[in-house]
Amino acid sequence: MPVVPSCLLEPAWVEFSALLGGEPPEFDPGHPLGCHRRRIPGRVVFEHVVAALVHGSGYERIATTGCSDRTIRRRLEHWAELGLGEALHAAALRAYDQIIGLDLADVAVDGCLTKAPCGGDRAGPSPVDRRKGGLKRSVASDGYGIPLGIASAPGNRHDSPLLAPTLQAAGRQLDGILPEDRTCHLDRGYDSTVTRQLLDELGFDGQIARKGIPAPIQAGTRWVVERTHSWMNGYGKLRRCTERNARIVDFYLYLAAALVTIRQLIQRARQRYRWDTRPTTKRLKLPIAGSSKYVRGRQVEPPQDAG
Repeated sequence: MPVVPSCLLEPAWVEFSALLGGEPPEFDPGHPLGCHRRRIPGRVVFEHVVAALVHGSGYERIATTGCSDRTIRRRLEHWAELGLGEALHAAALRAYDQIIGLDLADVAVDGCLTKAPCGGDRAGPSPVDRRKGGLKRSVASDGYGIPLGIASAPGNRHDSPLLAPTLQAAGRQLDGILPEDRTCHLDRGYDSTVTRQLLDELGFDGQIARKGIPAPIQAGTRWVVERTHSWMNGYGKLRRCTERNARIVDFYLYLAAALVTIRQLIQRARQRYRWDTRPTTKRLKLPIAGSSKYVRGRQVEPPQDAG
């Protein structure tokens, strides 16, 4: 059984395989003897990567006889270099905007601190965890909480310098579909002249909480980004990041954002549309009990009923 419902995993893999450009040959055509070890199917490795994202465990623990931890690492580095995490998230945003519609008039940005005990390019002393290794994640979300753009940095970075790369990342993911009249909602940590000048340059109307005023009085509509961080912290690899390579860290961040977007797309679409594999509950349970599994890198279909 997959670590996420099949109704969520299948659309993610279909788009991811399309971005890969198809499955390579099973055997390496450049081998001098015409044979070599069979290439592990991309679907098998993708399921293991999603399992690592969900559980946050090491690759040795999630490795199986059909997919070793070295295969997971090699394939993950290759996918991260190709930028497939960002591409998958952008495809999920396009699908969400086409079916449900993104609320881009109100964009909220905020940061979140998580643990990064193994160090690396995106780790730094956390100011809220006795200077242990921490990761700062800055996310821009639409009016409902759908993640639009992500920027990562060491834990000792302030939120305000990450505002520009976060909004620029959101612009790249949306491919220039931001409306002319748009407002950026920020908390009091961004209350500065530099932030207001930056928002003017990027074409945003800033709604920033003032310093010295209690938060409940000026909560505004930026609470949705807090819910976005809560959704993303549901994945163990983001709560406790053990990756040292910055590209792989960003790959996991955008993969989690893509899964969050697809999940919200299914949950909101099931109230408006009907399809054959439509989930009947909000928990997105598996639509069928007998799903295909992989044994030693090969796909095995469930047995058919006799007669």
